[in-house]
Amino acid sequence: MITQLLRTGLVATSGLCFAAGLFAQTPAAPKIDFPAASPSATVTQRVGLTDIQINYARPGVKGRKVFGSLVPYGHVWRTGANTATKISLSTPVKLNGTDIAAGTYELFTIPGATEWTVIIHKNMSQWGAYSYDQKNDVARIKAVPVTLPTAVESLDISLNDLRDESATLNITWEKTRVPVALTVDVKSTLVPQIEAVMAGGGDKLPYASAAMYYLENGLDLKKAAAWMDAALAAQPDAFYLVYRKALILEKMGDKAGAAATAQKSIEGANKAGGAIRDEYVSLNEALLARIK
Repeated sequence: MITQLLRTGLVATSGLCFAAGLFAQTPAAPKIDFPAASPSATVTQRVGLTDIQINYARPGVKGRKVFGSLVPYGHVWRTGANTATKISLSTPVKLNGTDIAAGTYELFTIPGATEWTVIIHKNMSQWGAYSYDQKNDVARIKAVPVTLPTAVESLDISLNDLRDESATLNITWEKTRVPVALTVDVKSTLVPQIEAVMAGGGDKLPYASAAMYYLENGLDLKKAAAWMDAALAAQPDAFYLVYRKALILEKMGDKAGAAATAQKSIEGANKAGGAIRDEYVSLNEALLARIK
């Protein structure tokens, strides 16, 4: 009927729109959300004063032989699945001693049976390693793989062994872990800030935090002791700070002073009671045992 009317020119424009609308109203198939074969993951970690983020996809072993087969030795690998793995650094770092500037990069690797190459590459936002070009490498870093006794099913990229100025970047899958030492420079930034703030005077200075940073990083212990004394002057019943003063005295080689201060901390903990008592009694007793 519509065809005949079209041939005779008797169908108005509005009629054509109505006819087209009949076909356009066919309902779309419902969207189905399937599980990802290699789920995406984001690792966010602060090391010292450096914020690090790693974005990658996590393939599974799924009964396959991975390194030397699924992931061939001697070939550039995206270090995951799907889009090439990315690593972002808020400050400069060193990876196995190699300087890497702050920025966002792609993280490629070349696996090997006895040695891996970890590649820091310009951020090209590429899929896989199909468009990888060595001319865009920022650095190539050698790393030695470690054989694990137990297999890890899903690729895992993590930052562990955290310290104020270091961590270990681990790439782990199947029975292989590839550790890369990551170091950052905190002292050159933080120490001048601490010195300026503490010399400036004022209320609520970070005496205890500054003292512990100096203790833990082998800096001026006399300043650390003086700052901890100032913290205790403001909080004389803080037995947990008294314990930290004992740690400073121990590091200074003042065994008698450390022992007396540890005993004072125990007395304060016993007086305070509660669950925290046992923790600080134990910590102080361990200190006393060390300096006998």
